[in-house]
Amino acid sequence: MPATLIIGTQWGDEGKAKVIDYLSNDMDIVVRYQGGSNAGHTVKVDGNTYVFHLIPSGILYPDVICVLGAGMAIDPEAFFNELQSLELKNIQYKDRLRVADNAHILLPHHRLMDQKSEENLGDNKIGTTKRGIGLCYADKVARVGIRLADIYTDSFYTKRLPHLIENKNILLEKIYGIEPLKISEVSDYLKEYAEKFQKYVVNVSYYLNMELGSAKKVMLEGAQGTMLDLDYGTYPFVTSSNPTTGGAIIGSGINFQFIENVIGITKAYVTRVGEGPFPTEIMGADADHLRKLGNEFGATTGRPRRVGWFDVEIIRHSARVNGLHSIVLTKLDILDSFESIKVAVGYELRGKRISYFPSSDYDNIRVLYEEYPGWNEPIHECKNYGDLPKNAKKYITALEKFCGVPIKLISVGPSRESTLVKNKS
Repeated sequence: MPATLIIGTQWGDEGKAKVIDYLSNDMDIVVRYQGGSNAGHTVKVDGNTYVFHLIPSGILYPDVICVLGAGMAIDPEAFFNELQSLELKNIQYKDRLRVADNAHILLPHHRLMDQKSEENLGDNKIGTTKRGIGLCYADKVARVGIRLADIYTDSFYTKRLPHLIENKNILLEKIYGIEPLKISEVSDYLKEYAEKFQKYVVNVSYYLNMELGSAKKVMLEGAQGTMLDLDYGTYPFVTSSNPTTGGAIIGSGINFQFIENVIGITKAYVTRVGEGPFPTEIMGADADHLRKLGNEFGATTGRPRRVGWFDVEIIRHSARVNGLHSIVLTKLDILDSFESIKVAVGYELRGKRISYFPSSDYDNIRVLYEEYPGWNEPIHECKNYGDLPKNAKKYITALEKFCGVPIKLISVGPSRESTLVKNKS
């Protein structure tokens, strides 16, 4: 059975969780393939709001199995706190969770190092959530990380862990000014969580490929978006993993031949959190108005998001990198009250028209805009695509034409029901 992949096409916060929730009803398994508790996915169902940080949004469906993939950086404390929050909301998750045995464990010192690192960078800070995600991934790449599978072997505690702690303490004390770790405390911490995690741990690549081979329907979800990808985003103001299609294959362990449907989630305008380039950013009163209407504040940090006009060039970039088959356009209703709406249809870089998103020199981008009339009426009660105002449909058609990817679904409100299928009238 083919797998469906959900990709954020902008700087994250595109409304992926709502789309994942909407599509999960037809799935057997939902997999989170990268990122950590620095991401927040918000879902609104029957008047209730659910915010997920590590656990896939599909957990709201009682028959869906949710998997935390190998590409994730898993904070044990955040994970089990999230399980407690599920229990408080009467969401039954037992027997429906799987965690990759080769996922990396985020430890408390990663959070401390992240906080110190951001402080030391001053005006050059990246704008991380200070959750320690990047430091955990740094250990992974340096081959000094700790995976779930490791903490179930005796030799890890007697041979490898002392060596890791000894070397980490040099860094903590001399570079970060942080108290050294005690081997006994780290060992006890890991053994405690080894027992708690044990019933969830699987060999994720074997598990998912076997399930796909037996005709199970699988959906892959990531955190953040394409423009925060470590390799194809606005480096260095990016996340520390790969939210793109390549990252999905690696982070899930799924054979690439199973992935036949790549859906790009695209907000009807653009936002980003933290530092870094943002060619279509809006400032002043219009920005405040758009931010307020869209409730553009981080689900994890509460930080106000930067806002801007729809940028065609980043969607074209995302389509190339990810191989998008279709787009879901979200939060169209947030533009209801705008008299006119700008769309960035291209760039000039140092006076020369370019047809790609550059890897640097962002300060010298000149954005080329076209302007479209607003529809000046609420659309959240529309039940079919044909119910949308004429100008709203013109806006959608223009985006589809410029991006070169068909728009299949349109979200006109936060609930599951506020989702329109474009090819229905």
